[in-house]
Amino acid sequence: MTAPAPPTDPRLKFLWRPYTQMQTESAPLTAVETCGAQIKLSDGRWLIDGISSWWTACHGYNHEHIIEAMQKQLDDMPHVMFGGLTHEPALQLAYRLSTILPGARTPDALSHVFFSDSGSVAVEIALKMAVQYWRNKGVPGRKRFVAFQHAYHGDTTGAMSVCDPDEGMHALFKGAIPEQIIIELPRTADQMAAFEQLLMGGQNEIAGVILEPLVQAAGGMKFHSPEILTALREACRRHDTLFIADEIATGFGRTGTLFACEQADIVPDIMCIGKALTGGAIGMAATAANENVFSAFLSDNEKAAFMHGPTYMANPLAAAAANASLDLFEDGDRLEQVERIEDALRDQLEPCRTIPGIKDVRVMGAIGVVQMAQPRDIDWLRQRFSEENVWIRPFGDIVYLMPSFIIGADEMTALTGAVVNVMNEWSKRTG
Repeated sequence: MTAPAPPTDPRLKFLWRPYTQMQTESAPLTAVETCGAQIKLSDGRWLIDGISSWWTACHGYNHEHIIEAMQKQLDDMPHVMFGGLTHEPALQLAYRLSTILPGARTPDALSHVFFSDSGSVAVEIALKMAVQYWRNKGVPGRKRFVAFQHAYHGDTTGAMSVCDPDEGMHALFKGAIPEQIIIELPRTADQMAAFEQLLMGGQNEIAGVILEPLVQAAGGMKFHSPEILTALREACRRHDTLFIADEIATGFGRTGTLFACEQADIVPDIMCIGKALTGGAIGMAATAANENVFSAFLSDNEKAAFMHGPTYMANPLAAAAANASLDLFEDGDRLEQVERIEDALRDQLEPCRTIPGIKDVRVMGAIGVVQMAQPRDIDWLRQRFSEENVWIRPFGDIVYLMPSFIIGADEMTALTGAVVNVMNEWSKRTG
């Protein structure tokens, strides 16, 4: 049964919405409440959220422990500038992150944490750190980055420069942003040898390599193996090139381990985290560096300092939410929940494999992907999913699920059932 079209709010004309052709796209649904793994709409319907609000709400919405921590922090101090001041929530969070990030308590530990307010900014900071690292070491020519096809690292200028320039969302800006070295992700011995040659020949030019470990998310949910990740990291080590891991989407349990890098037993020089850092309650991100990177900024010369400082850096309210989220990872069974989700996704999405027009079905951790042979009728798909009372946002050639870890078994069955049913309809419709 098709849901009635909501009345158009005249105030919508004042909004410029994300990734939206404002002239042609239909009006957005209006959310009025959230609870657990569901979103309530203004028409009274509840939608089961299959993508946890762009992969952030790992503990579900309105988690009592996070809300209580934020309410207390609101009473004490919602915000204070971080220049020349610090505060307990940030001190606690930086320390706790240093104990759980890959390589914790080893010489390679990511023990220096620089806070920001969004994932794109965390990537900008990582790139800026890498360039200034080499300048502080007297090698100013090392200012370009190696990134990979299907990469997505954010929408700000520097982050756009390390995204896929042809197939990604920023193709329009090709030639207007810094041009980096974008290559196919090495998967064969010959490709890996060519990658080594690139690093060897670029030791006066290349500042670093940046990669989303195991899953290139917004670039199409492309997976690669831990063995590939290990080989890339070790090649960077051999050729004295900084390795930056963008775990904004993959961190905090999404791929089955707390961080994707753990599955390859590697520690990057710099790591970006965000999205699920606060459990989806409020925006916050961070860029963590090892001792080698951090020490390059220590000097009697003030110009060697890292000159960066977002206005809402280390926002106490966000830090309180992040600390509460870490409590839930310590005290809960989040990784066991991810394992159960992975099993459900593998079993329940499998029928899609035989649907005409489906190219692939793949699962990793709490990520399930159905890839179409051709991207068709994306707007129709989005509408149909909302009619099925699920919140799923296909893009490009994929329909994907990245639900909250606390999702119930019945809710998961409803999500995957909607995917199977709607993809069958889509197949017949597109012929």
